[in-house]
Amino acid sequence: MVFEDYFSELQADMVSICLEYVQGQADKIYIYTCFEPRISSCGYFFVINGKLLQRHKVTEELPECDIELQTQVMDIIMEDLYKLNDVCTQFNQPMPTEIKMVYDVKNNSLSANYQYDLIIQASDTLIPQLVEEAWFEEIKQQMVNN
Repeated sequence: MVFEDYFSELQADMVSICLEYVQGQADKIYIYTCFEPRISSCGYFFVINGKLLQRHKVTEELPECDIELQTQVMDIIMEDLYKLNDVCTQFNQPMPTEIKMVYDVKNNSLSANYQYDLIIQASDTLIPQLVEEAWFEEIKQQMVNN
C-alpha cells in the first residue's frame, strides 16, 4: 500500500466509529482533530434528521444511542490520529496539525480540510475545544442560511 491508502484507511476508521456510535442514522458526520507538539485532541458532531447536534445531544434525536460510548469513540479517533502521525513519519510526509472531515452518509462521500501550520500553539487564547466549537457554529450558520 502507498501513503494515501494508509492515510485514507485511518480516516475511514474515524468515520466508521462515529457512524457506529449513531447506529448509522446520521446525515453527516463532522470530525475535528488537532495534532501539534504537546497538544492533541479530537471531537465530532453530527447532522441527524436535518438537525445539527453536538455529540452529547445525540440522544435528543436518537434516544436509543448509548451516550456512555462517547469516550470510547474519542479514544478510537485519538488512536487513529496517532497512527496517522506514524504513517506520516514512516512515509516522510508532513503530519497535518488540524483535520476537519465531513462525511456525507447519504452520498458516501468524504471531504477533508488539512492545516499544517500551528494553530493552537500560535495563539495565546485558543484551545482545541474552542476551534471545534467555532466550526460547529460555522456549520450551524451555514445551515440557517441555506
